[in-house]
Amino acid sequence: MSLTAALLLVTVSFATAKDIVVHAGTLIDGSGGAPRHDVSILIHDDRITAVEPGFKTLAGAEVVDLSKATVLPGFIDCHVHVAAKLPSRTNAVEDWLTHSDLDRAFDAALFARQMLQQGFTSARDAGGGDESVALRDAINAGKTPGPRLWVALEPLGPTGGHGDPRNGLDPKLAHVGWENGIVDSPEQARLRVREHKRRGADLIKLMPSGGIASTGDDPRAQTMTNEEIRAAVEAAHALGMKVAAHIYPAGAIENAVRAGVDSVEHGSFATAQTFALMKEKGTYLVPTLTVYDVFYQVAQEHPELLPPGTAQKELANDLLPKKNLPLALKSGVKIAYGTDIGEGDHTEEFALLTANGMSVQNAILAATRNAAELIGASDRIGSLQPGRYADLVAVGGDPLADPALLRKVDFVMKGGVVYRAQGKPATAAAE
Repeated sequence: MSLTAALLLVTVSFATAKDIVVHAGTLIDGSGGAPRHDVSILIHDDRITAVEPGFKTLAGAEVVDLSKATVLPGFIDCHVHVAAKLPSRTNAVEDWLTHSDLDRAFDAALFARQMLQQGFTSARDAGGGDESVALRDAINAGKTPGPRLWVALEPLGPTGGHGDPRNGLDPKLAHVGWENGIVDSPEQARLRVREHKRRGADLIKLMPSGGIASTGDDPRAQTMTNEEIRAAVEAAHALGMKVAAHIYPAGAIENAVRAGVDSVEHGSFATAQTFALMKEKGTYLVPTLTVYDVFYQVAQEHPELLPPGTAQKELANDLLPKKNLPLALKSGVKIAYGTDIGEGDHTEEFALLTANGMSVQNAILAATRNAAELIGASDRIGSLQPGRYADLVAVGGDPLADPALLRKVDFVMKGGVVYRAQGKPATAAAE
């Protein structure tokens, strides 16, 4: 390389480098330790380089003054369906059959922007399609704003199970892609996992039991065999992918935990024995209380908007997860934050967790440290310490004393870029 070229390279690198110092009046760093006061967070480009006491200034560095605010790690939602519309605004079956994956991709981009403005700088899409993969890649490439996404494709489950797109439809209807999640044997489970990896999935979503928001299946029944569950888990882990499992009944949860799933999504009918096994195996619970509140209200007020036969299941089962959360908390099982929505308010889960027995500090940890550990990215997200992405949010007060503040984020930074400031979208949000 010539001297001229070398000097040009140095000049370009200095021109593109960016140093920021955030002055945090109070810092809750996601480690589980006590809050610190009057702290400086030093950022170079998209990463934190140091967290130091006092309000520092560095030559040439931009100063972000949050000296009157509480700064926390960017929130993480471990169970979203980023393209999903709220059930209160549309007929679920009609919308699904009259819109394409391209339509859903545009919806997902809108909902992702809204999620980022709410303070969620990372999320795990627990079952989508090619549109979710495309959105993840577009966000990573800087083409559209949104949280960092870890994406599962179509949930894997049996014919007639919770994830079968044909449930409740004319059996003669067919569509390319409706078979992408169907698993009716251990061999098929392995194949689907490998196909999903090839198509760009980061993790695998299983449907080992029936569900509530689907026609014709029983949420209290295990619908995948133990052999099918085990085959899917083994194939996923061999490829370095984690497995999230939608499960309701205690027996099915225990079978899936023994098979090695990494998280139980919902877990509505779990018992003390179930949670004890999950704690022993290190399996996470993602309670998703938000989705039950959302669907329960629709089932009461507009049952005609839900898939046929599901309003009755919602009314019979949606209050149980909140009643069961104290049992999970008492067991000491690890809990990660998740809402199970796309459109809508992802901060609602904070209020539901704290109203049903979880401390505010543990609710914050569920949405930061624990969520990052479940995703497998705690070296990058979930805490504010050197080496992690500069993903942070700020609220105008003490959220430990007033947890409602977690639902009123004033400031959002992701990767050193400010997307929300003074309670409004920043310029970067529109870029």
